Amino acid sequence: MTEPVKKFARRLRRKPGKNIWMMGDAGLIASFLDAGEIDEFDIHVIPVFIGNGIPLVAPAHRDVPLLLRSVRKYSEGSIRLRYGVDGKRGKL
Repeated sequence: MTEPVKKFARRLRRKPGKNIWMMGDAGLIASFLDAGEIDEFDIHVIPVFIGNGIPLVAPAHRDVPLLLRSVRKYSEGSIRLRYGVDGKRGKL
């Protein structure tokens, strides 16, 4: 990515298609979150303690209200949590 986050995200949203799925490190996610360009988090919890993890979002002073949209439990014990950012519901 070589352009500002907001400009990049808005350019992608103008293209035909469905949702934009993003995967990246904590800094990239924090950049999109701070620019107001994340609508939803889809988080999978896997029941294994790893002792030392990787942060989901880079540290900063921010409060981001999340709205739980759905929970799905899988037979092997993992759980999928879908949260809307800042109360945005989006499409299910």
